[in-house]
Amino acid sequence: MLASLLRIIALTRKELLAVLKDRRARNSLLLPPILQCLLFGYAATYDLNHVPYALLDQDRGSASQELLAKLDGTGIFERVANLQRQSDIRSYIDDRRALLAVQIPSDFSRRLRSGRSAEVQVIADGRNSNTAGTALGYVQSAIAGFNADWRADHGLPPPPITVEARAWYNPNLMTRWNMIPGLIGTLTMIQTLMLAAMSVAREREQGTFDQLLVTPFRPAEIMAGKALPSMLVGIVQATGVLLVAQLWFRIPFQGSFLTLYAGLVLFVLAAVGIGLVVSALTHTMQQAMLFSFVLIMPFALLSGLTTPLRNMPLSLQYFTFINPLRYAIDIAQRVYLEGAGIGILLPDLWPLAAISAATLTAASWLFRRF
Repeated sequence: MLASLLRIIALTRKELLAVLKDRRARNSLLLPPILQCLLFGYAATYDLNHVPYALLDQDRGSASQELLAKLDGTGIFERVANLQRQSDIRSYIDDRRALLAVQIPSDFSRRLRSGRSAEVQVIADGRNSNTAGTALGYVQSAIAGFNADWRADHGLPPPPITVEARAWYNPNLMTRWNMIPGLIGTLTMIQTLMLAAMSVAREREQGTFDQLLVTPFRPAEIMAGKALPSMLVGIVQATGVLLVAQLWFRIPFQGSFLTLYAGLVLFVLAAVGIGLVVSALTHTMQQAMLFSFVLIMPFALLSGLTTPLRNMPLSLQYFTFINPLRYAIDIAQRVYLEGAGIGILLPDLWPLAAISAATLTAASWLFRRF
């Protein structure tokens, strides 16, 4: 047992030296995940901080001015034009000079003062449906605030039903709070899977894999020696993304680091297992890299990071059950934002353990056959 452990440690040291002795390889392992995390944190967001809109105010009364004060006072809406004709709306939307056009009819103030309802037309640029939907939601929120203030100021009864919304775990509904914890798994898988996939392929390309097979190493020891370096690199990369989330973006961590790293170890083990299967089936580093990219893209798209899994077709939802990234993202987000414990995360942990066992067993078998 001790001899086997020493052989695994020796092979692990050899693999780590092969990866870390190259300066470009060191930089590619540590810098890209941090830079990508920063890029996603600022660019990949559904939040709108700037909404340009064009205004056609045909009323110009006190009520319309109060409504516009609500919009302009949010700090999100920027009025880029005060239009004089309805025909001008099309040009501002078509040229993307305005995301929204707000038209207030001439009888707006009069209808409100008489106790009747009044209409406001909001025209949105629907070429980007997500952005338009978010902007319309902001407008509806501002109008709801105006309605409440108007009723209170004019002694009108409140509406019969009011909705008071509270968001748990992300009170400000910031996309960054959901995206960055999910990147802990996503960015880690990209590098870990590729590193594991190229480990055996590099030996074959250099002509040293046959020499490794005639040594006293058993196939299981070779697999362990190839897996441990990739796992260590994956854990270091996940830690780097976690530090960016906490120290740079200041996203509050609610859970236990022990629980998070327990899930990450299982996830990295599953990713390494998939990478070793790819490595056993390929003969060159180029083939291993291409196969890795073929796998990474479907894994990322079917992980639930950007689109909810329940919105996907049923056939694709079944496919996600063998996607380790699906469970890693759920673990990271729930531990980070909810403070979930091991008991709650068992539906995510045992599939990762099953995927790890299946892929590592397959990789060990392939090492003996190929």
